[in-house]
Amino acid sequence: MRDPSLRRSAALFRAFLRERTDPGHCYRLLARDAADQVERYVPLRGAVVADVGGGSGYFTAEFRRRGARCWLFEPDPAELTAHGPPPEGAVLADGYLLPLADGAVDLCFSSNVLEHVADPQTFLSEMIRVTRPGGLIYVAFTNWFSPWGGHETAPWHYVGAARARAHYRRRTGHPAKHTLGVNLFAVHIGPTLRQVRARDDIALVTARSRYAPFLAEAIPRLPGVREFATWNLLLILRRLP
Repeated sequence: MRDPSLRRSAALFRAFLRERTDPGHCYRLLARDAADQVERYVPLRGAVVADVGGGSGYFTAEFRRRGARCWLFEPDPAELTAHGPPPEGAVLADGYLLPLADGAVDLCFSSNVLEHVADPQTFLSEMIRVTRPGGLIYVAFTNWFSPWGGHETAPWHYVGAARARAHYRRRTGHPAKHTLGVNLFAVHIGPTLRQVRARDDIALVTARSRYAPFLAEAIPRLPGVREFATWNLLLILRRLP
C-alpha cells in the first residue's frame, strides 16, 4: 500500500476497528506497513533488529520474514503470550534496560510503546544506546491529544482522564485497561520533537503522521494543530557517530 494514500489509511482504519475481534489481521497488517516504512530507508534483509515492547511478536515475525535477524524484548508476560506462544528467542526485558551491548543493532524499533512508559526520554535514550552509529531508530507513539490518545476511553479523554474511565465503566460494565499515570502517559508532539532535536547523538530523518492519507510530513510541523491532527507520530532517527 502506497504511503501516504487514502487506500492505505482506509485499510488500516478498518483493521483497527476489528482489533478486538480479529487482532491477528490488525497487527499483521500494521506490521507489514511498518516494515514497508522501514525499508524506505534501509533494507531489512540481513539487518540486526531489536523489537522493543513488541507484545506478541507480530512485528518480529514480519521482520524475520523479510530476512532480518530480529529479537523481541517485551516486559509484560501477559502481552508476550496474549496471542499464542511467543516468537523463538523472545526476551522478557524492560525497555529502560535492554540486555544488549552498545551499538548492537542496525535498527531499534518501537511501535506504540512510548505513551506507556513513565520516562519516555530514558526509554528513547536506551534505544539510541543499542543502535550502531549510522543505524536507525523507529519510534511511533499515540500522542495524548490525538483522537485515540485515551486509547479505549477515547474520545472522552478530552474531558479528563478520570471522567473518561468512569464513562467507560458505565458503558461496558468493567474497568478500562489503561489508567493515566499508571500504564498510559500524556506524551505530546511539540516537547518530544524539541527534545529529539536537542540531542547531539541522533539526526532526525523524518517526523510524520504515521497513518495520515496526505500531508503526512506537513502536519507535525504545525504547532497546536499537530497535537490533535497527527493521531500517531512516527519518528525515524539516525544514530550519529
